[in-house]
Amino acid sequence: MKKTVLLLLLLVGFTGISQTNDALLKHYNAYYKEMRLQGDINGVISALTHLNVISPSKERRDTLAFVYMNNGKHMQALNTIGIEKNADDSDLAVQVKAFSLKSLNQPKRALEHFEELNSRNPSPYLAYEMADLKIQTGDMAGAVTNIEYGIANATDEMKYAFYERQQPYEVPLKAAFYHLKGLADFNQDKENIDAAIASIDEALKIAPNFNLASLSKQALESRKNEAASGTSNEN
Repeated sequence: MKKTVLLLLLLVGFTGISQTNDALLKHYNAYYKEMRLQGDINGVISALTHLNVISPSKERRDTLAFVYMNNGKHMQALNTIGIEKNADDSDLAVQVKAFSLKSLNQPKRALEHFEELNSRNPSPYLAYEMADLKIQTGDMAGAVTNIEYGIANATDEMKYAFYERQQPYEVPLKAAFYHLKGLADFNQDKENIDAAIASIDEALKIAPNFNLASLSKQALESRKNEAASGTSNEN
């Protein structure tokens, strides 16, 4: 008799928990939809966090990490999904890891995730990110390979945004590749500054408003003039 009563109590308890979870899921799903409608990012994050606690899923976790990343909360994004490379990661998870690690100045770790993304779905945009990171990590040969692919495959409609000025701006992706080519040219042969300047001139022909390329050209010309001045003084 006692065992029967105990089993009934447990059954009632489990049923109550199930009903409570169902009610909470319904509530937070509605809350999530409302926060998205209102554009309330903190509300979206709160709703997704609650939903993932009540009913954990890989999709919810990845979406939460993406929302963090998309709003500049890169450490929180990585705390949500980790930084390790996993073959069963969704494309969204790999994207979050790649861009968040890049934003946190972890180029080597970011690069392996960009390479994974590119192996799944190659694109000029991914080639640009990889080339940029390879220049940072000293892999000039690898960078040149990505740059050549990008120049050959970037279309006129493709743009890339830069943020070094107070007001962000966009340039054609092909121009961005020529700028990287100039940087790679210089790092491969610091004595042949003219080749690097020529590549950056190609970028400026495509995008005369390309501020970062103009700054790079000025720096290279200054270095060239300093080298010429040093040679003249020695003579």
